[in-house]
Amino acid sequence: MHIKSRLPIPSRSRDGEGRREPWNFEPELRICYLIEEMVLETYRYKIKSLQQAKEECERLKTSGQKIVFTNGCFDILHPGHTRYLCAARELGDHLIVAVNSDRSVTAIKGPGRPVFSEQVRAELLAALSCVDTVFIFDEDNPLKVIQYLLPDILVKGGDWSEETIIGADVVKEAGGQVKPIPYINGFSTTDIINKIRGC
Repeated sequence: MHIKSRLPIPSRSRDGEGRREPWNFEPELRICYLIEEMVLETYRYKIKSLQQAKEECERLKTSGQKIVFTNGCFDILHPGHTRYLCAARELGDHLIVAVNSDRSVTAIKGPGRPVFSEQVRAELLAALSCVDTVFIFDEDNPLKVIQYLLPDILVKGGDWSEETIIGADVVKEAGGQVKPIPYINGFSTTDIINKIRGC
């Protein structure tokens, strides 16, 4: 099965081997650089390719853990997103978040979106303690990804009925569950963008 996905780990390189070279920095800057790298690596390892996410799923399922899956654009992360993701994580043992690529966000949301690039959106999600794995997918909907990963629990916002949740039938046929999480009023990326623009 061919599914477009990307490994969005930002390049930290300025040398020929995929690494920035800090050793010519002043001592203070070198220390700051190394601290930054250590902090980033505490969460950036969560950003994976689709194949790596699949391998992780299979390993965790073998040990009896429940895989929770959700997807979205997550453009301008806000409390509606974070509360939703924390609630999703409580439903199982490992939360996978599939993030729409820049191309697919534009196709879904229209010109001017996304505000943040796919790499930035993936990194922000990976920094959340409730998120275990993040990857970027390029399709306009996640059906092929769901068919490939076959999560135990498929989660979507409560503004979606179970009948309209893409991949719900696939997950249920495989013995999994579909769990809508109540929509949180008062938070909207579109409203935030309009407020910034003074609309």
